[in-house]
Amino acid sequence: MNLMDQKFAELRAAGRTALIPFLTVGDPDLDTTVDLIVQMEAAGADVLELGVPYSDPLADGPVIQRASERALTNSSVTVGACIDVAVQARQRGVKIPFVLFTYFNPVLQIGLETFFQQLAEHEISGLIIPDLPIEESEEVLALADAAGISLVPLVAPTSNERITRILSNARGFIYCVSSLGVTGERSSFHEGVEQFIHEVKSRTDLPVAVGFGISSREQVERFSAICDGVVVGSAIVRTIEETIPLLADSENRDKGLLQIRDFVAQLKV
Repeated sequence: MNLMDQKFAELRAAGRTALIPFLTVGDPDLDTTVDLIVQMEAAGADVLELGVPYSDPLADGPVIQRASERALTNSSVTVGACIDVAVQARQRGVKIPFVLFTYFNPVLQIGLETFFQQLAEHEISGLIIPDLPIEESEEVLALADAAGISLVPLVAPTSNERITRILSNARGFIYCVSSLGVTGERSSFHEGVEQFIHEVKSRTDLPVAVGFGISSREQVERFSAICDGVVVGSAIVRTIEETIPLLADSENRDKGLLQIRDFVAQLKV
């Protein structure tokens, strides 16, 4: 049982729902990402998604695309740099589990065996690869299992007959997509999303989290009532974007970090 599995077990025993923030590593720079991870744990994050910036994303909406552009422009962030950020956060005392959110091409560039060896050595508990279909994931899943890394699948309302196969190979938790399309803040979600989540929950013993579009405390409360975890991405990345002028000013940097911490804290239910 890796660190993420332990966390979900603890939360389930306590009757609590995981708050799972997402941030783009390297936005606006690598040192600030380490500071943000520290602040998010202090704000109540239970698990943290570390987004690897990528120039040709499949699932990322415009807010996260802009964050990736900043990270790639300012720091040329690689998968290795993302793992190093996690290491630095651990050295700062952060204990929450990390899930790496990346695309398949950067993984292939490192080499699968080297990649999983690095994840295992540095306590990355989970992995999400949205452009790796379940039908082509056999080798990756085997290596992930061998390294003790949970390969977390995305399940959408349109997955239909593929849901059973996706769930049968799932590890860690099931990531239910609340709406069709890319990530981004939304005021409404896919019609029947609650029924979809209940259907997924009825077919797995793994924790079920929901993400894509969730941006407010009210929405976190809504989904916390029926899920084991709620992922908030674009709203946090947008808050970081709006705070960059403060983060770039040495006299106001702490004020900027606290603004982001406060935003994450008010999402916690």
